[in-house]
Amino acid sequence: MISPGSTTGSSRDSQARDTARHEIRDVTVSTSLRGDFAAAHLAGDQSAVLPTDSQKNTAYAFAKQHGLAAIETYGLDLARHFADPVDPVRCARIDIEEYGWQRAEVEGREHDHTWVRQGQEVRTTAVTVEGTGAHQRAWVVAGLKDLTLLKSTGSEFAGFLEDEFTTLAPAHDRVLATTLIAEWRYTTTEVEWDATYAGVKRLFIDRFAQVHSKALQQTLFEMGKAVLAAYPVIAEVRLAAPNKHHFDYDLDRFGIANHKEVFIAADRPYGLIQATVQRADAPAAGPAWTRGPA
Repeated sequence: MISPGSTTGSSRDSQARDTARHEIRDVTVSTSLRGDFAAAHLAGDQSAVLPTDSQKNTAYAFAKQHGLAAIETYGLDLARHFADPVDPVRCARIDIEEYGWQRAEVEGREHDHTWVRQGQEVRTTAVTVEGTGAHQRAWVVAGLKDLTLLKSTGSEFAGFLEDEFTTLAPAHDRVLATTLIAEWRYTTTEVEWDATYAGVKRLFIDRFAQVHSKALQQTLFEMGKAVLAAYPVIAEVRLAAPNKHHFDYDLDRFGIANHKEVFIAADRPYGLIQATVQRADAPAAGPAWTRGPA
């Protein structure tokens, strides 16, 4: 069900209850409609406004009628519905977050209708549809957030610019940790959504693990480059990663040697590293990255 409210809610695919073994998809859906709504703002005239209640009900209905095989497909169906027959909407954007659940194991067997929330990343997509009929165009951005990664070596940070306020010592063997946010823009809507998502995530983890990192910036570039090399249907990758610092804890004052075995994880301050890796011949992004009013 989608929880009551405005245009955001949590939905599960109710079509997967027709056998003893159930399936679930747990998502939060947000809808944003763009068009000429000046009269509503200037004069309180709501005659051209599709209420958020109607948008919410449409999201419920499409979850039942169209299912949730992949959040990108569901988002495209929903956005096309709002952009085509609904006046005066000229552009519809659908943002979706999907939360992972793992089937519970009971007495050595997977349970038919019980799950445990997975503590890894949240899958995301942002679908934008503009225009009507033969002139309608669509853009799909997929992504993930809250993917926490850590490696205990294979990372350094040295040779940086120093000034009179620099206290940071060069590090040639350090812990590298981050909580990754990543989004990638497709050039087409003809994509194996689930398989591509899984493959992109694998590449992020592989590059984080395998690349000897001289800086988190370099690691992000290698992640994006690997994705573009593997998937021609992806035009660009945007990544954001806080540098979750781990410092050797000072045990010398207690007469105890600490050979990079005990660390303190610093909460703040931290560096937020951002990078965009894009093909030289990438098509124009259009409204794909536009959030909010446009």
